[in-house]
Amino acid sequence: MATIRFGFRRLNFHLLRRSFLLLKLTAFVIAVLLFCEFLIYYLVIVWCNWPEIKTPAHDSERETLEPVLKAMFLADTHLLGEVRGHWLDKLRREWQMERAFQTALWLLRPEVVFILGDIFDEGKWSSPQAWADDVERFQKMFRHPPHVQLKVVVGNHDIGFHYQMSTYRIKRFEKIFNPERLFSWKGINFVMVNSIALEGDGCNICSEAEAELIEISHKLNCSLKEQHSRRCEDGQPLPASAPVLLQHFPLYRRSDANCSGDDAAPPEERGIPFRERYDALSREASQKLLWWLRPRLVLSGHTHSACEVLHGAGIPELSVPSFSWRNRNNPSFIMGSMTPMDYALAKCYLPCEDTVLITYCGAAGFLVVRILVHFGLLASPSPFGWKLLRKFKTR
Repeated sequence: MATIRFGFRRLNFHLLRRSFLLLKLTAFVIAVLLFCEFLIYYLVIVWCNWPEIKTPAHDSERETLEPVLKAMFLADTHLLGEVRGHWLDKLRREWQMERAFQTALWLLRPEVVFILGDIFDEGKWSSPQAWADDVERFQKMFRHPPHVQLKVVVGNHDIGFHYQMSTYRIKRFEKIFNPERLFSWKGINFVMVNSIALEGDGCNICSEAEAELIEISHKLNCSLKEQHSRRCEDGQPLPASAPVLLQHFPLYRRSDANCSGDDAAPPEERGIPFRERYDALSREASQKLLWWLRPRLVLSGHTHSACEVLHGAGIPELSVPSFSWRNRNNPSFIMGSMTPMDYALAKCYLPCEDTVLITYCGAAGFLVVRILVHFGLLASPSPFGWKLLRKFKTR
């Protein structure tokens, strides 16, 4: 009888020990998941700060500051479609973008967010049903409170390159995203350009796009003139501020050879010449935009890598890297503090994909070792560690 009781107690002890192990391993797995899928975004983005800008305007003897607009700029989200989008790729990369965007909204509190094209990966050929599904996923991922404005610029993956784009695809895109080309807030003018339509071949879509830009140029010129002509009397006057130009294609440059930084193109790719109308706008289209709009700053996407370039009389252009792990290991976005006469930009990096993968691999290795040690299939590393520690102390 005593032997039976002893065996029963021993069995209970082993069951309790295994249950305790299972509980610890479950808690460890949950902790790793919470860190890699939620907490890491807060730990990284919390270090991002809005750049300071000081533009004092003197009012008698008192110094006041102009209101500052907090704007976020991101690019090339490339939501996967039904043709090239594997379900696991969609789940992994789209969850990353959703968590990064929602965390940035919560921590940084921007007033407006601009996405500089290639919202979707297969918009250029997606069916009506596939388009509707992609739009629904986008609206879930990039949901935002009513007081935050979301502005979107069209990209080549949204409507196709010049030879693929059509009025139907453009209208489909503009039905979801406001088609306005000129947006003004807090005295700052933003011009959002359909850079795919700047082919310069006289097609109907291209001609309409150029006519619209010429009209915007006229309005901007009127806002900067002290004495308005009769042509400037129609419509609501714009703020007297040089615009910020937003587009998908970068302005013409030969290559990324002069680009540098952790998120620039890989060194072996920087010297590859850019093809006009494919990798960047043509020389002619770039010169027209700079002449018509006379921007103080240009922000673009398309290359998936960062680059800073000066055009003409020192007009800066910043290529915004991709926001998705699918296009780069270290995605980022731009934070802009802006006033009608000045601006300051800062870059905010997101968690690196390899950091998350290494964390998962390390956690999986720890689980395997712990289970093998528990079942006696592997010697516990603890005694070896204590021996090393004692040996170190005796020296």
